[in-house]
Amino acid sequence: MLEKGLVEGVICVQNKPEDRFGPMPIIATTREEILAARVNKPTLSPNLNLLDQVEQSGMKRLLAIGVGCQIQALRAVQDKIGLEKLYVLGTPCTDNVTRSGLQKFLDTTSRSPETVVYYEFMQDFNVHFKHEDGSQELVPFFGLNTKELKDVFAPSCLSCFDYVNSLADLVVGYMGAPFGWQWIVVRNEMGQEMLDLVQGQLETQAVDSRGDRKAAVQQSIPAYDKAVTLPMWFAKIMGVVIDKIGPKGLEYARFSIDSHFTRNYLHVKRNHPGMVDQHVPPYAQKIVSQYKLPD
Repeated sequence: MLEKGLVEGVICVQNKPEDRFGPMPIIATTREEILAARVNKPTLSPNLNLLDQVEQSGMKRLLAIGVGCQIQALRAVQDKIGLEKLYVLGTPCTDNVTRSGLQKFLDTTSRSPETVVYYEFMQDFNVHFKHEDGSQELVPFFGLNTKELKDVFAPSCLSCFDYVNSLADLVVGYMGAPFGWQWIVVRNEMGQEMLDLVQGQLETQAVDSRGDRKAAVQQSIPAYDKAVTLPMWFAKIMGVVIDKIGPKGLEYARFSIDSHFTRNYLHVKRNHPGMVDQHVPPYAQKIVSQYKLPD
């Protein structure tokens, strides 16, 4: 989009030079700056701090890449920063952490936290860690030390109901796709315009949906609430079994949405009881109503 002149700049996130997981938002104006923003930064990133720079720069056409909370805020002010055209490329997002919270997660979960260069919670029910030497480490979801990790998530993430980044033009992530594939949602003409630029480079297949998420979601509610951690040997067996018979494709996406919405609903209800009806959107309340929740 930059090279074709569709936009003059791209809001994206590079790493801080001194910290491989420290987010450094920039307005990229070259191919090299965009490519330097590769790889997930799983920490809270102040992308919208750049909007003053956008306004001062005189840019009129912008592409912004971000997660749901960033895009909601951007949409609220986009008409006030002098843009003629704004494209939004989004990713799905469930949880984010502070840099110290991320370090606690790495120290608690990985065999070698100091060498982790990348990680992601994947749809095979494992956390995938990549290390500096190229080796991969898999840790099953069910073996995470939930008791130690319950306090690392940002309160904003624990009260979020926009996993799917609903205000982006085009969303790319893995949540509704088979393992190893990405899932693409085109929401409008601008999203289709972006996808058309790379359509010829993509291999595609139809969206699939298999399994039933509801039992797994229901079991996950008290497990998280009571901070249950299984022995690692049993967690690995559970991971293999659920990967074989559990939800796949769109049903995995529904599993992830439902499990996070029930958790977040409980967080809002317990910490901000007077805000439930105002803050939890009707679609989320409808999803949550399918499950039995603790008090």
